[in-house]
Amino acid sequence: MAGSEEAQNGWGQCLKRLEEELSSDDFNTWIRPLHGHYDEGRLVLLAPNRYVCEEVERGGYLQRIAELVSDFSPGFNGLELTIGSVGGRAPGGPARAGAKTRVLGGACRHGLNANMLFDNFVEGQSNDVAKFQASNVAEALASKSAVNGGKRKPLLVYGGVGLGKTHLMHAVGNAVLAAAPGTKTLYVPSERFVNDMVLSIRTGAIQKVMRQYRSVEVLLIDDIQFFANKSRTQEEFFHLFNAVLEAGHQLVLTCDRYPGEVDGLEVRLKSRFVGGLAVQVQPPDLETRAAILQRKGDDEGVPIRDEVALHIAKRIRSNVRELEGALQRVLAHAKFTGSPVTIELVRRALHDLFALHGRLTTIEHIQKIVAEYYNIRPEDMLSKSRARAIARPRQVAMALAKELTNHSLPEIGDRFGGRDHTTVLYARRRVAELREKYEDVDDDYKNLSRILNK
Repeated sequence: MAGSEEAQNGWGQCLKRLEEELSSDDFNTWIRPLHGHYDEGRLVLLAPNRYVCEEVERGGYLQRIAELVSDFSPGFNGLELTIGSVGGRAPGGPARAGAKTRVLGGACRHGLNANMLFDNFVEGQSNDVAKFQASNVAEALASKSAVNGGKRKPLLVYGGVGLGKTHLMHAVGNAVLAAAPGTKTLYVPSERFVNDMVLSIRTGAIQKVMRQYRSVEVLLIDDIQFFANKSRTQEEFFHLFNAVLEAGHQLVLTCDRYPGEVDGLEVRLKSRFVGGLAVQVQPPDLETRAAILQRKGDDEGVPIRDEVALHIAKRIRSNVRELEGALQRVLAHAKFTGSPVTIELVRRALHDLFALHGRLTTIEHIQKIVAEYYNIRPEDMLSKSRARAIARPRQVAMALAKELTNHSLPEIGDRFGGRDHTTVLYARRRVAELREKYEDVDDDYKNLSRILNK
């Protein structure tokens, strides 16, 4: 098949389809620069530099190319992505020095990221329930049994950006394929599902496309909030949702918030999304953030000491993605300077990021958000009132201020009407006790933390 006209047409057809599916900016920036040729049935893609190479992988384009080319080229048996140029690397020859190579097998049609597993998912109080439910679903699928008996229930994982929802989704698919390789499994970002709907409607192939989706045994769809205000997509997905469950197959979905909060989603879809196993992932706590940094450091071959991980984790609180980005900056700075990863090096590498986070989460902002949440006035936070309706929100605000800012106990007390640092310490302990004892207090605290970390 090497160099055959059929093979080259497969790559050409793939390019045409991607041009239809992607925005012009994405296609021209990341796909058009790729040069493809075949080597004994394997498609070799040459990227002009590491930035294009990394984005083609990170953006999910590589998996989509593998899926499309395998459709258009029956003899396709693999895909290789490497840095190089048409004149700089001969077909079948080695990649030039420093090139980054990624190889996918010819059967890579499921769209899963093989690196996202339960084993390398860092678990903490913020995500342990979600991981437990996802693991249960994966085990039940692998053993061909239904979860908790009866029909399969859809699994919905919801929460803010960069908290590990997609990782858990891929982990379910990878666990199923590892235990039962023949299971028809497909991961689809919601944007691709919408594009498939639009294109199939335009070409009159909607029934064919829907039959293909219905045949999937484990269907994983990411970021369903993008279905909002797309009436035809929602109509087709409603019927697909019902058909998949009636066939005894499994749906795994993610959303960036509780589906009931997504404007533009039909009520019947909202009820189905939360009618199965709906679990939330929260922003990671301090210990989990530090553990994530240390795990990522180990993956990069650079151990991160406890005090360094905690120093970063105390200041980067928003999500896992930003944590990983901060660590990459630290590692790049260490490599460039030839220095070990110390707290001083972290301060130099991340000084602007730390400053930004310090500005974004202020005590005054926390007071304002907490006051609005409990329907009291911001000035009540500074008052001497001991009425429960005011004292409780004030204690919650103090606890959040200690968790989400870098201010000391005396500084926080001073901002709450000149109170002593022991008052702040008592407030933290009292809120922790109340969260353990009362579910509604714990829910309020988590909701406020989520709002402040947006």
